[in-house]
Amino acid sequence: MLEEVERWLARRSWSAADRPLDRLLAAKRETGSTVSVVLPALNEEATVGEIVATIRRELMTGDVPLVDELVVLDSGSTDGTARAARAAGARVEHRDAVLPELPAVPGKGEVLWRSLLVTSGDIVCFVDADLRDFSASFVSGIVGPLLTDPDVAFVKAMYDRPLGELEGQGGRVTELVARPLLNLHWPLLAGFVQPLGGEYAARRSLLERLPFPVGYGVELGLLVDALHTVGLDALAQVDVGVRKHRHQDGRALGRMAAAIYRTAQLRLGRGPLVRPELVQFERTAEGFSPRTHPVDTEERPPMADVPEYARHRAA
Repeated sequence: MLEEVERWLARRSWSAADRPLDRLLAAKRETGSTVSVVLPALNEEATVGEIVATIRRELMTGDVPLVDELVVLDSGSTDGTARAARAAGARVEHRDAVLPELPAVPGKGEVLWRSLLVTSGDIVCFVDADLRDFSASFVSGIVGPLLTDPDVAFVKAMYDRPLGELEGQGGRVTELVARPLLNLHWPLLAGFVQPLGGEYAARRSLLERLPFPVGYGVELGLLVDALHTVGLDALAQVDVGVRKHRHQDGRALGRMAAAIYRTAQLRLGRGPLVRPELVQFERTAEGFSPRTHPVDTEERPPMADVPEYARHRAA
């Protein structure tokens, strides 16, 4: 590990307990900062309501007004995700209703990018909607450094990721794809424990300057581009404990890995893929049958370059 990364780990890695809520509230009052929390959601009826309820109960009260805005961005759910989120107290926005003049494409990054148009906080905090046993420290922990340290611009959550009953066995794409890519090509980012984690917070002034890969590559893309934009010392990570969520099967992970590799490749060469497709195999009665899936190749531009966003912010 580079000496610079070792120094960064000592300087920019914290625990959520390092910043108690009273300190965060004092810093929020002093700076006048506002905080938006965004949950991108696709068919997460079983979990989204409890996440929303926990944030409202613990971080959006008269005594603890840490979060100013809580938005669930529905990515086309066919279950009761929107209903559960509203019932728990979130404002629900549908992907297709945000910037409707630009047709939406499927993907998590697309939803995160569009969320900048329907939120107003100086600090934007993203939280995945499939988390179980959710703790409000997932939000307060990663928002904390942004409220208390003006030199910090981007904060990732770090945590243990069990796979079923197996401790530390989650994050298979992280260990097999993302971590090797980062260590080999962006060694300054080798200190991030969960580079692909869906829980992170950043200053709006940074997010609106970054391009957003529309699919699974969004986390790696934002992390790499944040490094290039503001430098390592403006990045940080906070330990929030244990993350439990719904795990995907091997084929879905393969498609995720391909999108992440493609995101890395574009940042290394800024050139097109020769063949942006991934072939996977499924056993059928006739034997192994190939299934071809497109690899996300589209990225949305920095939101600051979108005229509708400028008009929205000026309104």
